[in-house]
Amino acid sequence: MTAQFSAAAFEPIAVTTAIREAIDHAVRQVPPAWPLASSVAVNPFLGQTGETLADAAARLRKVGGVPVTMPRDWYRERIANGSITEADLAAALAASRHPAKPANLAELQAAIALDRPAPAALANVAELAAKASGTDWPGIVADRMGSWLAGYFDEGQALWPVIRGHSAWAAWRSNATHDLTPEIMGLHGFARIVAEAPQDPLALIGRAVNTLDLDEAALASYFHQLLLTLGGWAQYARYKLWQAELRGDTDMTLADLLAIRLLWEESLYLQHQTAITHQWAAVRADHGSEALADADDLVDEILQEATERASQRELAESLAMTGSQQRQDQPALQAAFCIDVRSEVYRRALESVDSAIQTIGFAGFFGVATEHRGFASDTAEHRLPVLLNPALQSVSGDERHAAQDQTTRFALRAKRAWGRFKLAAVSSFAFVEATGPLYAVKLLRDALGLHGTKAPNEPMPRLVPDLTPDARISAAETILKAMSLTARFAPIVLIAGHGANVTNNPHASGLNCGACGGYSGEVNARLLAGLLNDRAVRAGLAERGIHIPQGTAFIAALHDTTTDRVTLYDGDLSEAAPAGLNQVRTWLDNASALARAERAARLPHADGQADIARRARDWAEVRPEWGLAGCKAFIAAPRARTHGCALDGRAFLHDYDWRKDATNGFAVLELILTAPVVVASWISLQYYGSTVAPAAFGAGNKLLHNVVGGIGVLEGNGGNMRAGLAWQSVHDGEKLMHEPLRLSVCLEAPVEAVTAVLEKHPQVRALFDNRWLHLFVIADNGQLAKRYAGNLSWQDEPHGSD
Repeated sequence: MTAQFSAAAFEPIAVTTAIREAIDHAVRQVPPAWPLASSVAVNPFLGQTGETLADAAARLRKVGGVPVTMPRDWYRERIANGSITEADLAAALAASRHPAKPANLAELQAAIALDRPAPAALANVAELAAKASGTDWPGIVADRMGSWLAGYFDEGQALWPVIRGHSAWAAWRSNATHDLTPEIMGLHGFARIVAEAPQDPLALIGRAVNTLDLDEAALASYFHQLLLTLGGWAQYARYKLWQAELRGDTDMTLADLLAIRLLWEESLYLQHQTAITHQWAAVRADHGSEALADADDLVDEILQEATERASQRELAESLAMTGSQQRQDQPALQAAFCIDVRSEVYRRALESVDSAIQTIGFAGFFGVATEHRGFASDTAEHRLPVLLNPALQSVSGDERHAAQDQTTRFALRAKRAWGRFKLAAVSSFAFVEATGPLYAVKLLRDALGLHGTKAPNEPMPRLVPDLTPDARISAAETILKAMSLTARFAPIVLIAGHGANVTNNPHASGLNCGACGGYSGEVNARLLAGLLNDRAVRAGLAERGIHIPQGTAFIAALHDTTTDRVTLYDGDLSEAAPAGLNQVRTWLDNASALARAERAARLPHADGQADIARRARDWAEVRPEWGLAGCKAFIAAPRARTHGCALDGRAFLHDYDWRKDATNGFAVLELILTAPVVVASWISLQYYGSTVAPAAFGAGNKLLHNVVGGIGVLEGNGGNMRAGLAWQSVHDGEKLMHEPLRLSVCLEAPVEAVTAVLEKHPQVRALFDNRWLHLFVIADNGQLAKRYAGNLSWQDEPHGSD
């Protein structure tokens, strides 16, 4: 029997300022998720960085039942084996700024001995209706919305794409009025309800607020909860808003999804109102109350802090025992790598093969923030940090490659047409019958991993339009100063971007360079090398005090982090290859073997360094490399501070000389804190979130992944899209391979200069004030001397007191 709802129940009401502010607040609580083609790490706690870990725990527990720390037994195990000492616990307790924290160490230890219940979220209307009716309404909502969103967000995977040009709200209403599934499952008259809904989604939100009897205090929390129920779909919609705001625009997709979710809630409430009235009243009241950290939240925050202090103690000991004097002679080779933690292993290996080699760490886009179009492609690739807008445009090839460009485009179009023919509804079955046996050879080759993937080797990229001569010189000067590379140039200087070489991995771009927007870094490296090899640029640099020897050659390279193979782009040189290039190739080969041997020891079932390349080609391999698992520190200092220090691929290493930067008003220090440190924090916190809360912030099991819309993955065949890291990216099947730690940022710079940057950038300061990041200053003796205590204050660090 169809339920009869009063017309008054569906009358739009005025959308108040409070409702609009609650929508905006809820939207800002959701982290963005980039599409698979340019997947980058994102801080899942991006909306909570204005509060402490304990406060975030209270908020996320309330709206989603999301944990933000590990279970108590994980910490107890580390206390029992001595990794976390009583001194660490005492220091963490003293550092806690919460008045309600345990009164003393004994009280803290007593609390640690007790397990806490798993966090439980408030129930939404769909969950209350499910209990009342026995029908899985949360599952039905996720299924129907996921089915529609897969088509709405599709970026080329669907053979029958939806018609573009409509808002999410309008497109969903058009679809939902013809979807009888909700009514078949028991939501009577839902198609009619959708058809009669206001055309303005904000009006629907206002009406639903009135129907559900929500007061202003409850709105932001409840809206946040509903967006969380959409999983990766909400995060992808948040990405669309992020991109729009970078352009100075806006996007209402996520607000539209909130309106859709609210219409489901409103309809279910009206149908089950009698059965759920009392429970819903209690939920409304809880949403209207402030989310306050309880005693367990404070204990868990202190435990996490103690774990990080134990790790920082180990880092301080390593830095105190290593390091060397800054070399003054001219090196035989300089190699600039990305600050990525995987580069630390390779840099250490390369330096070990010959003492005349110097390596440099710098953000992997190398200061070239370009929107690039690859060869025979019109797709714009933002090869720069996602925090920035492109300042340049580039393409691969020039007029000499016009014929090859056209031929390649024809071939790509034919390949796409053939692919659609294979999958089309009319031809797919006949295709399999007729040509299936012909694919046996390809299937066998792929299954045995007999094919290889070559490094990108498109024609040399160029800027379009090119910069003016003065702008080219200024760009080169700025980049070299930021790299702390203004003297003692080697005969050969490598500019080495990085990328990953994997097979059958939807998240392959997530293993590429985060500073290059999820793309490999060879384009940026080749553009910079070309700029620095320009004789006119070198002449202009000499007038500005940077003298590059005539015999110095800058050569772009690509470090494959999966196989540790380095490809040189010496073909870009307009002059003959330098005399020492063969020696450089030998050094790189030796370093690659050392790096592979070190990494193989951590990879499950890897049979030595010779097994590394095979794993990259194996389409069934779920762990071809560990990515940035294990990351725990960011160090900006001269390489001499960490030279010879085995940091085990767990530290971002950025070369920085504050004495050179002081003459420039510490502009490089400001850049490091506001760009590379923030990007590194996103990486660190994505690994952290995917480890402590895999159900909320992880992508689930790789073995169950299905690509959806070309933008993300489902775990199974429907429901919510999953964002974050797959479980296999942080766990080896027996134990965690990523230790969830908030990043420790260590800067060799004057305290006053660091404080000035924090004071100038409140959003960056909030990351440190609320301890989503830890901050240290390294003294002249190489030891950690000062710890940032929040509110622009510092305290002495015992490790640096010698």
